[in-house]
Amino acid sequence: MFERFKEAWATGDLQLIIESDMGKVIIIVLAVLLLLLALILVNKERSLEHKIKPLAYSGVAIALAMVLSQIKLFALPQGGSITLFSMFFIVVIGYFYGVRQGVLAGIVYGLLQLVFGGWVMHPVQLLLDYPLAFGALGLSGIFAGSKHGLVKGLAIGVMGRFFFHFLSGIIFFAEYTPEGWNTILYSFWYNFSYTGVEGFVTAIVLLVPSVLQAFNQIKKSAIS
Repeated sequence: MFERFKEAWATGDLQLIIESDMGKVIIIVLAVLLLLLALILVNKERSLEHKIKPLAYSGVAIALAMVLSQIKLFALPQGGSITLFSMFFIVVIGYFYGVRQGVLAGIVYGLLQLVFGGWVMHPVQLLLDYPLAFGALGLSGIFAGSKHGLVKGLAIGVMGRFFFHFLSGIIFFAEYTPEGWNTILYSFWYNFSYTGVEGFVTAIVLLVPSVLQAFNQIKKSAIS
C-alpha cells in the first residue's frame, strides 16, 4: 500500500496519489478530523450531549448523500452528474445547525467524493471542485431561521456549488469546449445542466407541503 503511494508521490500525479490506497486513507482521516473539529467548534456553552447531536446528524446526512450520489440519473463526460437528491442532505445540515456546521459537513462530503471517483488535474482545481464546491452547500445555513429557509438554503447552496464548478470549468477544462462555443458560456451550460437541474427538481419536491413539514419537524428534533 505504501509503495504504491510512494511511486505515485514521486511522479507528482495527484490523480495517482488520490487513487492509491494510502492516499485514500489520508483523505478519509482528514475528513474524520474535520468532523471532530465540527464537534469542538459547536457552541462551547452546550453540554457534550448537545455537541454530539450535530455530529451524529452530520454523519448520517453525509452517509445518505454518499449513497444517493452513487445513483446517477445522468452523468456528464468530464465529471458531474444528476443524482437522487444527494446535495439536499448536505444542505439540510446547514439548515439545521447553521453555516459553520453545514460548510464543514460539505467539505467532508467533498473529500469523500474525491476519494470515491474524483477527477484531478491540478491542486487548485481539486480545491474548487471538491472542498469548496461541496462546502458551499452548507451556505444553506444563512437561511436557517427564516421562513421557507430550507428552500432558500437549497437555492443558495446549489448556486454556491455551481459557482466553484463554473470557475473550475473556465480555468482548467477550457480545452474541452466544443468548437464554436465560448468557454465561459460552455462552462455555465455544462455545470448548470446538472447542479441546476438537480436543485430545481429537489426544490419542487420540497414545495410539497407534507415534505416541507416533515423536515421542519425533524429540525425541531435535531436542535432540541
